[in-house]
Amino acid sequence: MPLLNYTTKVPVEKSVQDITKSLVKAGASSIMQDYDETGQVVAVSFRIMLEGNPINFRLPADWRSTQQVLKNDRVRYEEPHARRVAWRITKDWVEAQMALLATKSVVLPQLFLPYAVDDRGVTLFEKIAADPKMLLGDGR
Repeated sequence: MPLLNYTTKVPVEKSVQDITKSLVKAGASSIMQDYDETGQVVAVSFRIMLEGNPINFRLPADWRSTQQVLKNDRVRYEEPHARRVAWRITKDWVEAQMALLATKSVVLPQLFLPYAVDDRGVTLFEKIAADPKMLLGDGR
């Protein structure tokens, strides 16, 4: 089965705009875009309040891994297209999270917790991946 959105023609900027609108509507603040050295958007960073405390998040779209999947699927895989596909998939994921939020079965920070970043820009997921005992303790 081909990768989701593999035929998209939607510009990266539109997908990022859609993500931003969803996050703002859900209560996120201080939203900004992170760029690479070529001026391409690589992540959306934003802040969510949790019980009066700000938590910063960084939501990336890894176009290189998307490009590899497209290449393996033997479909169009040039860099600009891979970027469009990666951001469209990310937009769809954010919209799915917003649907969960609408059910009131979760809170906004809970949905994005793996993407929470510390003062050095390291995500919670990266910390746990580097030291699984941080999450699980000593196993007792």
